[in-house]
Amino acid sequence: MNAAPQSLQITAASPDPALLDLPWHIPLEEWPAELLAALPRGISRHIVRFVRLSGQVIAIKEIGETVAYREYELLRQLDRIDVPSVTPLGVITGRRAPDGEPLEAVLITEHLPYSLPYRALFSQTLRPDTATRLIDALAVLLVRLHLVGFYWGDVSLSNTLFRRDAGSFAAYLVDAETGDLHEKLTDGQRGYDLEVARVNIIGELMDLQAGEFLDESEDAIAIGEALVERYGELWRALTEVESFSFKERWRVQARVDRLNDLGFDVDELTITTDLDGTTVRIQPKVVDAGHHSRRLMRLTGLDVQENQARRLLNDLDEYRAATDRQREDESFVAHDWVTEIFEPAVRGVPRDLRGKLEPAQIYHELLEHRWFMSQNLHRDVPMEEITADYVRHILPGRPDEQAVLGVQPGDLREDTGVFPAIHPDDDIVLG
Repeated sequence: MNAAPQSLQITAASPDPALLDLPWHIPLEEWPAELLAALPRGISRHIVRFVRLSGQVIAIKEIGETVAYREYELLRQLDRIDVPSVTPLGVITGRRAPDGEPLEAVLITEHLPYSLPYRALFSQTLRPDTATRLIDALAVLLVRLHLVGFYWGDVSLSNTLFRRDAGSFAAYLVDAETGDLHEKLTDGQRGYDLEVARVNIIGELMDLQAGEFLDESEDAIAIGEALVERYGELWRALTEVESFSFKERWRVQARVDRLNDLGFDVDELTITTDLDGTTVRIQPKVVDAGHHSRRLMRLTGLDVQENQARRLLNDLDEYRAATDRQREDESFVAHDWVTEIFEPAVRGVPRDLRGKLEPAQIYHELLEHRWFMSQNLHRDVPMEEITADYVRHILPGRPDEQAVLGVQPGDLREDTGVFPAIHPDDDIVLG
């Protein structure tokens, strides 16, 4: 492998010296297969490759130098304000082929573990509501982006990665090259983003139907419209002004509780009264997503997705009630739940199968499996028996979502339309 050209420029917060060992003098499309990690890629207007480097997987995208630097800075800003997006690692410029021909710059991001592009989630055997669940996740992501003032400009399923989140999905922004960060978005900017999303999603779903990845009976137009509806409902819940009489002050806490149920914390709330003090108006001023995940992190130290956290907290509450410890300090009960319930269940999964799903997702599926087995056997089934049956019959057939293997790197080119097969049992046990 040739040494990196002397003109190579690496811009990164924490540059990895191993980057210098990669063949930057070769166009990305021609990189040898032995360098590439066999991971599914979504459709992209740019050449994208996944590479194993220093114990992790990185995504490398060839792109114009100016756009690369701009996207790198945007992703860094989104990372700092904790918006679900891929983590930028650096930009490399000054690439030249051996004959001196200049090559495009590259943007390097960290591969998001356990994530999949939307096309890899579709097959004839998936649940019928998979598209709806993806749309719900994308609506939540778009609302979160708009709340912090981020205008995406090219909202689509293709520019998003999805991770399983209990019975739902969590969406992550993966392409920010058309985006822009403002102090606050206008209604026109939000509306345009939403319309672009609706049109793109309808087109993507119709493309899936043409490729027989999505049943023809699914109404692609209705699903695209559902994104607009879901977005509007969530945006109004998070931002609209609510008025009520002074005697109904309990509605202040009710509004906060409602937002908590949606997975958001209210960091700042504007409360005003009229001149005679008979009417109260409230409006959330600053909201922050991740209510349940932050609570679980505080109690247990587990860092999981929002719906996974909600499910685990429910199980913690059930454990607390079953052990008659409602009056004890919640943090003490949570510690015992982790050590006596959660960790033994996850450790019951053989090491060679733990890369299939995130630990929290495995535990969620164990809870689902416990319900099914208890219903079928008409008795309470202990977790040890549940885990053994799940490991024997369910987990081996699940796709390895930490690093989806079994597909040759050459089969993952954007122009082939080849994507990893999903096992027939995929999604069956999800709620």
